[in-house]
Amino acid sequence: MHPPYVAVIGPGAGATEQDCDHARRAGEWLARQGIIVLSGGLGGVMGATAEGVRDGGGTCVGLLPGSSRAEAHPAQTVAIPTGLGELRNGLLVRAADAVLAINTSWGTMSEVALAVRTEVPVVMLGGWPMPASGVVVTDSLDEALDRVAAYARDRATP
Repeated sequence: MHPPYVAVIGPGAGATEQDCDHARRAGEWLARQGIIVLSGGLGGVMGATAEGVRDGGGTCVGLLPGSSRAEAHPAQTVAIPTGLGELRNGLLVRAADAVLAINTSWGTMSEVALAVRTEVPVVMLGGWPMPASGVVVTDSLDEALDRVAAYARDRATP
């Protein structure tokens, strides 16, 4: 049996200090639960998540938009250059059993929309108001982590 995979998404360059703190804590917690973490591989929420996963002794797979591993945040365990630009968002969502969105940006919202359209569960910590069902929104990191882990475990079980 394979472990569950959770994609942690959120702003890159526009990430706040609080976003990055939540991402580090989320990455470490997910790693300690034995969950494989996926990210977009760059900085901001993506990099902070990878740092947390590293600190938790886990694996963080970064799906990079460009063609070079050199673009990856240094804390990524595995860096996969896709050469797809933002189209890599579809790969990220489809590879995940569940998605944790930490705050929002336009790139994050594209990933949320793709997840909802493909029935991948999404838990959003903060962020913009959501017009559609299919997204659980909370202001509690603990609640977000419990829910996203439960969704991922349910979907990862054959």
